[in-house]
Amino acid sequence: MEKFKTKSYAMDMSSGPLLQKMLAFALPLMLSGIVQLLFNAADIVVVGRYAGDNALAAVGSNGSLINLIVNVFIGMSVGTNVLAAREYGAKNSKELSKTVHTSMLLAFIGGVFLTLLGLVMARRLLTWMGTPEAVIDLSALYLRIYFLGMTASMIYNFGSAVLRSIGDTRRPMYFLLLAGVINVLLNLFFVIVLKMSVAGVALATIISQCVSAGLVLMCLMREEGWIRLELKELKIHKDKLIQIVKTGLPAGFQGMLFSLSNVVIQSSVNSFGEIVMAGNSAAGNIEGFVYVSMNCFYQATISFTGQNMGAGNIRRIYKILLTGQLCVVVSGLLFGNAAYLLGGDLLSIYSSSPDVIAAGLTRLSVVSATYAICGMMDVMVGALRGLGYSVMPMIVSLLGACAFRLAWIATIFQQERFHTIKMLYLSYPVSWALTFAAHLICFFIVMKKVRQRFPQQPAETE
Repeated sequence: MEKFKTKSYAMDMSSGPLLQKMLAFALPLMLSGIVQLLFNAADIVVVGRYAGDNALAAVGSNGSLINLIVNVFIGMSVGTNVLAAREYGAKNSKELSKTVHTSMLLAFIGGVFLTLLGLVMARRLLTWMGTPEAVIDLSALYLRIYFLGMTASMIYNFGSAVLRSIGDTRRPMYFLLLAGVINVLLNLFFVIVLKMSVAGVALATIISQCVSAGLVLMCLMREEGWIRLELKELKIHKDKLIQIVKTGLPAGFQGMLFSLSNVVIQSSVNSFGEIVMAGNSAAGNIEGFVYVSMNCFYQATISFTGQNMGAGNIRRIYKILLTGQLCVVVSGLLFGNAAYLLGGDLLSIYSSSPDVIAAGLTRLSVVSATYAICGMMDVMVGALRGLGYSVMPMIVSLLGACAFRLAWIATIFQQERFHTIKMLYLSYPVSWALTFAAHLICFFIVMKKVRQRFPQQPAETE
């Protein structure tokens, strides 16, 4: 029989000490997320320091729009993660190979599509967002160049999803570390030496994305285990595509809906002018580091739940959820409040303007300080997706977070006494709390159905 594990990078998530394994899985993911955020952080810091506040606003305000466009395909990589983890847990090498080759070809096709979409629609989308005339030209230029790297970005994300499914989070971290160093160095060269402003930081980003994509491809093509990628075997297997879409499309649609609500909020932020836009962009970038410290436990919950579903080890799923929630609450409270307390010093890295720093502190005081609630919500979603239920959390998120935020903006925020930037930010923690409560109820309903499918449970090996 073919060797089950893939060298020393794979992880059996269906047995053994849970907290230790989850931390071993999550910490490289956390570092990977931090490095990935450094791509955008380097962009924002360099343009803020050397190209002015308008360039800072142009780069920073693109984040929510980029997420809106790419999240459907990033969601597909979640489908790859869930399906591959389940097949790995069930020790089904043939089906796992089909999933790998379908996923990587899907990544390439999706990346090309996103590039064309971004090039054609960039300025129109920014206009719809209400981007001020003072920064729209710079924003459109950054967006068009950024989307030239979409194919590389999709390949890296889908390839990393395959590696995560077998418990390998270390090699993607190494690839991003190298790409991150390249990105920072190119940022400094293009902006300070060549005076390329936003075009320089966008170009540096796509070059670094190509590096990370090339490394993950090389890793999969040299793999000796079940996830080995062979270019001649690239093919869309209909059954695998359907399963990936079944889980991934709702996940991507949910991400898109969250981004849509964020785009609406960004449009409302834009109405307060360039200073608030710049402060919001800088604070949002700081919060991104808090988010990835929690999001790694969402990713861990998906993979651990998926492998245990494949192995038929249902009892362990409750422990996975509790462990994930414990980890995400600790990391969210620790890093979220640290970001707020150190906010003045952190924001000064992005801009020397006291007004921009004050605007950023307003956001950190509301969003960052309560970020643990967002992490709790995401872990619930990870558990449901790992169980194979993706439409349910999408609907709950649509109603509990997105629709609620839009309603908040259309009603409470429109009242004169509540028409403040702080009241706008308050829509985040309130929507997180409501959505978490709804997801928790859904989890217990789903687990009741799952237990009926697996009535006999073996004793768990610790």
